[in-house]
Amino acid sequence: MASLVTSLQHHTDEVTCCTFSSSLLATGSGDKTLRLYNTSDFSELPCSPLSAHGYGVRSCCFTSCGDYLLSCCADGSILVWSCKSGEVDSELQHPNRSPLRVVALAPDSSLMMAGASDGSVTLWDFNSRTLLRCTPVSEASVVACCFSPCGHKMATGCSLGDLQIWDVDNSLLHAEKNAHDLGVTCCTFAPQFEIEDSHVQVRLASCGQDSQLKIWMVSQQEGHACVVKLLHTLTSQCAPVLCCAFSSDGELVVAGSVDKSVAIYDTGRGTLLHTLKQHDRYVTAVAFSPTMPWMATGSMDKTVNVWKIGDGHLTSGAEAVQTMHQGRKQQASFSRLLLPDWSEEDVQAWLREEGLDELLAIFRANNMDGAELSQLSKETAMEMGIESVGLRARLLRSIQALKMELSAPDCPDEFACPITRELMKDPVIAADGFSYERESIESWIRGKNRSSPMTNLPLQTTLLTPNRALKMAISRWRCGHP
Repeated sequence: MASLVTSLQHHTDEVTCCTFSSSLLATGSGDKTLRLYNTSDFSELPCSPLSAHGYGVRSCCFTSCGDYLLSCCADGSILVWSCKSGEVDSELQHPNRSPLRVVALAPDSSLMMAGASDGSVTLWDFNSRTLLRCTPVSEASVVACCFSPCGHKMATGCSLGDLQIWDVDNSLLHAEKNAHDLGVTCCTFAPQFEIEDSHVQVRLASCGQDSQLKIWMVSQQEGHACVVKLLHTLTSQCAPVLCCAFSSDGELVVAGSVDKSVAIYDTGRGTLLHTLKQHDRYVTAVAFSPTMPWMATGSMDKTVNVWKIGDGHLTSGAEAVQTMHQGRKQQASFSRLLLPDWSEEDVQAWLREEGLDELLAIFRANNMDGAELSQLSKETAMEMGIESVGLRARLLRSIQALKMELSAPDCPDEFACPITRELMKDPVIAADGFSYERESIESWIRGKNRSSPMTNLPLQTTLLTPNRALKMAISRWRCGHP
């Protein structure tokens, strides 16, 4: 399921964090530096390493557009780096200069929060770089924090073991006492949320010193209390679990442990899919790429391993780069057309270029053209008779990458409507949890097809909710890209 692409060995001390943007991998270390790599071939950028912290880097994350990288350390500072120049764009300080343990950004990068050793959480307006509030939330260190995919909720975890859910106005929505015995180490929301019976639902993963990874369902109906339900307790690792992350589609969750292993689970079933044991010391950092089938794992052995998720033999870095070059060749062949305009012959040619020849007969029998390909979901693939889990996963990842390659090159993918692939002006959230241009999804709903354009599942309601946070993010982006 996971094949090693490359092992990066440039840090001189333990790797403490790693994160992906759409085109870069960033790694942080106890050696006080961050390093930037291009995900096209995992070569280090000329501006790397980034050196300005006085202590070891504790946590890092990219802005949604990938232009900036944030990092924090024990001196109480958050540094905002320009990914183009490698220079420090700005420096933010905890008001009490308390050592910072973790930093996180809202999905639209409008808000930033950081957890500190004094038990406080600071919330910042990232665009103006101004402190909104500094709130004590625990008697112990806040070691984990994250934003929900809609940006309206936050989760925090502390070294005492408590897990808390907040809204962005700092109201406590739910407190899960002793979620992890001996302490929480990491928490992260799944990238997507769902709407079911007017309830907004999103999965949350947390891990801790109790050697467990837990998956929770966080749900709330407008005007009602927040409900947190434990879905799975995963115990395949025999020592404290230090880090966890969801894949970009939310179907996988990965965890790194003191037992030197990396465990990959099926999120829905809560079943162990694969265990990786290539690190020599504690696994301290894990991350998935939002756009490619890459996963990164960092360790106290000073290395960062990059993995390709999917079926296949052990893949070398050169082979991985060759695969991506073939993908770019494919884009050149079909970039003259929007995906819904592809003919059945175009789809057949694309399958060959993607190395999915075994699907040709199935696609011919089902008369799959570009419009059908763009709506293909896991459920539809199963109905077509694609029984292999690995083959279905490869197909869906290839379709996702294809949609991104054919989108507007100057527009971040999250700002493009999934239907038209054009920059959204009035984004709304549909019942499937995805955001669309209002006019496009309303036209879609008025048609005879009432299924989701993204999942092909029936839309349980035609209610559309304005995505104001995304609209603001698009407006800010447009101001910088006239």
